[in-house]
Amino acid sequence: MDWKYRWKNGSQPSRDQAVKNPHLLDESQFENQQDRKLAEESARKHLGIPAPTLDQEQSILPRAVSPDENFL
Repeated sequence: MDWKYRWKNGSQPSRDQAVKNPHLLDESQFENQQDRKLAEESARKHLGIPAPTLDQEQSILPRAVSPDENFL
């Protein structure tokens, strides 16, 4: 399968780089944000990387209660 978009740094990123970087494709090739978003999703599928989720920046661990906070 031939890839139709230009990669951001001129070459296909490794999987590790792609997971860490929110934008994989060169932004100058898109006319609007929606086209870019769809192409980014397609690029992640092409590389076999899950799409980022809205809550990925939130910790999955519970937050500790500080001594100043009251229970109840």
